[in-house]
Amino acid sequence: MTAALAERLKTETRALHRAAERSAFMAALLRGDMQREGYGLLLSNLHALYSALELALGRHASHVMIAPVFLPALWRTQALELDLQALHGSAWRGRLALMPATQAQVVRLQALDADAPERLLSHAYVRFLGDLSGGQILRRIVAGSAGLGAQDALNFYDFGDAAAARALTLAFRTGIDRLPSNPAQEEAIVDEAKRAFEWHLQLFDELASASGAGSYQTV
Repeated sequence: MTAALAERLKTETRALHRAAERSAFMAALLRGDMQREGYGLLLSNLHALYSALELALGRHASHVMIAPVFLPALWRTQALELDLQALHGSAWRGRLALMPATQAQVVRLQALDADAPERLLSHAYVRFLGDLSGGQILRRIVAGSAGLGAQDALNFYDFGDAAAARALTLAFRTGIDRLPSNPAQEEAIVDEAKRAFEWHLQLFDELASASGAGSYQTV
């Protein structure tokens, strides 16, 4: 079942993943057109997500569906705080608004923490593997973007050197392979991963409107 789960997560979320990558907000970021305020909004909203996700993962570290992928080396909350401090100072929490999509997603993660911790795996899969792959491309773009001035605010993308990042990716994927067989939970995890990508689509639309990135064409 676990090999099938890994393949289903990849194939059944592919279209949503591509749609998120091609959103107007991400297109602006990938072209280096993002300004500091818009980028700060992205990081602050991701901070709220990671805070809720990592807190829940920590509470369920011994859960049979969480333990194999419990990798605190992947956690991003503290890295995001460092970057937000560097970009926007100590008052960033009061300056950078949380989008409605983020508020709804935090509520969702809190509900999973209470009632369905196995589905936290879906959100870990969507975020952490994306950070380890596409995030490394974004690191170079963010570092070179004059509008961001973020050369000293790249902690979010720092997983060590390339070998360390590959090792973390392998460890996470190996963890999925070690999950126990449970077809009902597999279905729920795939559905939750789709829901997580749909949240990203909604968030990127809201960020585009808030930051003016919606005026850019998608790629």
